[in-house]
Amino acid sequence: MTDRPSIDRDHVPELHKVSAGHLRKVVGASFAGTVVEWFDFAIYGYMATHIAATFFASGDPLTGLLETFAIFAVAFAMRPLGGIIFGRLGDRLGRKQTLILTVLLMSGSTAAIGLIPSYETIGIWAAVLLSIARCIQGLSAGGEYAGATIYTVEHSPDHRRNRYSSAMSMATFASFALAAGLGALFSFMLPAEAMGDWGWRALFLLSIPMGLVAFYIRSKLHESPEFEAMVKDSADRPKLSLGAVVGSQWPQMLRLGGFVMLTALSFYIFSTYMSTFLTRVVGLDQSLALLSSLVALLFATALAPVMGRLSDRIGRRRMMQMAAVLLTVMTIPAYMLAELGTLGSAVASQALIALGAVSANVVTSVLLSEMFSTDVRYTASGLSYNVTYAIFGGTAPYLATWLVATTGNSLAPAIYVTVVAVIALGVASIFIRETAGKPLRRFHDDSLEV
Repeated sequence: MTDRPSIDRDHVPELHKVSAGHLRKVVGASFAGTVVEWFDFAIYGYMATHIAATFFASGDPLTGLLETFAIFAVAFAMRPLGGIIFGRLGDRLGRKQTLILTVLLMSGSTAAIGLIPSYETIGIWAAVLLSIARCIQGLSAGGEYAGATIYTVEHSPDHRRNRYSSAMSMATFASFALAAGLGALFSFMLPAEAMGDWGWRALFLLSIPMGLVAFYIRSKLHESPEFEAMVKDSADRPKLSLGAVVGSQWPQMLRLGGFVMLTALSFYIFSTYMSTFLTRVVGLDQSLALLSSLVALLFATALAPVMGRLSDRIGRRRMMQMAAVLLTVMTIPAYMLAELGTLGSAVASQALIALGAVSANVVTSVLLSEMFSTDVRYTASGLSYNVTYAIFGGTAPYLATWLVATTGNSLAPAIYVTVVAVIALGVASIFIRETAGKPLRRFHDDSLEV
């Protein structure tokens, strides 16, 4: 076995089964829908302080923030269920229809958050309704990212799969950049009182037009050729139950989760918690913290396609190892740099973390498809990915806030990321085999030579 990616030359004619023009439309549609999905999810984190003041009883600001991040984590707890529901739909009915449903659910639930009355108006029901809306968001998110990357990869040539699937990583960072940018713009333009009263709500209501645009774009696409070929060839095969999928795929699901834990943690420490850290721990003005996040996220967006091409060139294992090493050596220095308390130091610190976070996110986007066969891909990858994200991503802002408050050590979140990065490095080096350049398997019982 070698770490170098290889291309099955006998399979090369299949690389041209989708025209370049159609592939661009597929990537564009997946990108647009993913931006909408993750803008809706991201804006919650950036507006956390306003949400805490609106939906929870006034008192200790730290308690309200922790309650807000607890509901942030509740949404992630729903993501595995969403992965199961939409994964089963995606493997049985197709990728396209499932992705249309996820974007509509996300847009509707996000708009609902912007319309929920405050705690002063309806009391505890404000937090209850917020939790319900976040649960629906979590269900939707559980089917979105895995489905969008799978749909893109199943259209892509074998030797360029990460080049195209990296567009989904671009979309996630771009959506957080959009959320941070609009949050910063509103914070600059509106008085603090207006921002707290209605400004943050307007950001949530933007999901309505954005969702309608994404729905229109996705509705114009066709089913993936890989899925259609699998359906055609599976006429005489029995349909697998959820238990059968998990029973046959659990070793691969565990391997994938062993690396995705770093992807999840680094992404939300970078994209969501750092803004809170800069304002509440470092003392940077909120508008400057959001501006810093915007610059860093734009950098991450631009970096994603570069890392996708690099992954196709050097292979998945080396890309995973590089991501883990970068996060191991960069995260603690990045937090120390952030504590200088200037806009420049904030941007530089987030850029350092972005190097590893983007690398991990990009390679994960293609592993979701390459580690599983077409007949179980959506279910197995969606479940593994979302369970891991629920544990390590959904809890990241809460745990980071709690660690700093409990230990009194502002570097505690960075130490947490470093420990997980070391574990992920071991998983990538020992348990995950090379998949770059190899044909996608169509059925779970095909021979696996990776």
